Amino acid sequence: MQLNQLSDNLGARKARKRVGRGIGSGTGKTGGRGQKGQKSRSGVAIKGFEGGQMPLYRRLPKRGFHNPNGKKFQELNIGKLEAAVSAGKVDAGKTITEAMLVEAGVVRRRLAGVRLLAKGELKSKLQIEVTGASKAAITAIEKAGGTVKLTAAAPKRADASS
Repeated sequence: MQLNQLSDNLGARKARKRVGRGIGSGTGKTGGRGQKGQKSRSGVAIKGFEGGQMPLYRRLPKRGFHNPNGKKFQELNIGKLEAAVSAGKVDAGKTITEAMLVEAGVVRRRLAGVRLLAKGELKSKLQIEVTGASKAAITAIEKAGGTVKLTAAAPKRADASS
């Protein structure tokens, strides 16, 4: 068998349906849209519209609160940090900053800052400078002989001032 004799299995490639290309195609005239009405026309956008009935998303009760000004942190587990150190992506001898983590490809982007979480195991002695860290992560790093410096101050609570 030569390269020019190779072909797909029968039915492996199916031609796309060309809608609205004459009566003989089987999908001519109305192009599979039926007759009349808003949905047969172009430019229709009626997601969630229920013909005048109160839509489901308005009938259901709303719960919770979404803070539009809330900060989104890039999360980093200490297990992933340990893997980066053992792979040689991050130098354990220097102070590890957020910029170094992005440059090494450990995190994709900083967002509002990097927050350390305690998932995984840490064996290396590291000096880390990040925006935030969980108590468990700080404990794990200090247990391994390292230090954590938090660059962002903890946000002040509104009810604490009164």
